[in-house]
Amino acid sequence: MRVNKQILAWAFYDWANSAYATVIMAGFFPIFFRDYWGVGRESATITLALGVANSVASILIVLTAPLLGAMADHRGAYKRFLLVFAILGQGMTAGLFLIHQGGWYLAAIIYVLASLGFMAANIFYDALIVWVAPRERFDAVSALGFALGYLGGGILFALCVLMSLFPSSFGLADATMAVRTSFLLVALWWLVFSLPLLLKVQGPTGKRAMPIIDSISLGFRQVKETLLQIRRLRMVALFLLAYWLYIDGVDTIVRMAVDYGRALGFNRNDLIIALLITQFIGFPAALFFGHLGQWLGTKPAIYIAIGIYILITLWGSRMTQTWEFYGLAVAIGLVQGGIQSLSRAFYARLVPVDKVAEFFGFYNMLGKFAAVIGPVLVGGVGVLSGSPRVGMLSIVILFVAGGFILLFVDTSSSADQGMK
Repeated sequence: MRVNKQILAWAFYDWANSAYATVIMAGFFPIFFRDYWGVGRESATITLALGVANSVASILIVLTAPLLGAMADHRGAYKRFLLVFAILGQGMTAGLFLIHQGGWYLAAIIYVLASLGFMAANIFYDALIVWVAPRERFDAVSALGFALGYLGGGILFALCVLMSLFPSSFGLADATMAVRTSFLLVALWWLVFSLPLLLKVQGPTGKRAMPIIDSISLGFRQVKETLLQIRRLRMVALFLLAYWLYIDGVDTIVRMAVDYGRALGFNRNDLIIALLITQFIGFPAALFFGHLGQWLGTKPAIYIAIGIYILITLWGSRMTQTWEFYGLAVAIGLVQGGIQSLSRAFYARLVPVDKVAEFFGFYNMLGKFAAVIGPVLVGGVGVLSGSPRVGMLSIVILFVAGGFILLFVDTSSSADQGMK
């Protein structure tokens, strides 16, 4: 695939913000929340508290994503909105460094705000794909972003892991200070590697800037109109429903896997190394799925990923040995970037180009609304059943339901066709 400077600059934002998804969301935050900020609290209670924190962040993005997208469409301000929320995420990530042992409540609040910044900025990042790549290259370009995200996130995570294992070699007092320093490094990494997109990518032009109050008012009206439009655009509505269900399982596994492993008694270092394996396998695997989508078709490639996720969940609910967690890490690395990148590319083909940010607002809203249910489902079922395995097993139904609904999405339909 021939890559121009705009595509590469756009894709590098995934390299930038994946440091948060990898080091914070999937890696150090769940461990630190349990072992440092939540020290002395019961295991099931910590799992539930982590699930609630993730769910609150998701609820906030659910409530605001469509409006933010509509406002960005009206103002032609994708990059400015992305910058504001990226700075929020970066600032709150750095703020985690300041929270001392036992401060689980404050840590949860800061994490919610950082996650809000991360997820909201992604609305405008995802929407910009329409402006940097031609329609026939969406699969490959979307996959390039996720591949660079895995590589960049993995490189920084590897450095942070080395810091935590050998803190004295980095001039740090202990592993705790190494993890806290990692929060600062993630914020800095996210900031620096956001600059190519902000400097090189050209978003929509010719839109008239307007006062923020007028923009909000128009945004609310546009959200209402878009909801009506989505009802008429049957393929868009069906895909959003299918995506909402199967991405619930994906996001829940990402956010709760380390905590699940700790609940089963696995060693912290083994879990961290497994996450590193996922990242570095995810880099070539995401690129492969981009080519697979172009060769086999986007929809069949998504089905391959869903099927593998079902097997992963069934295996995870029964695993007892550390080597199995490593095996699951490999399997997740093979499909995680693929299902995310292909879903983004599939959806980009369905939506009206003049309202892409708003439609991606709904896309992100449903993806994060799924993460409202999943983490609490895992934590809640685990508490009620007394077994984290039962909670993990409950995810399978989401993959099955999402895959079933995806059957009815006609890949030859587009948003423009649906509006005629």
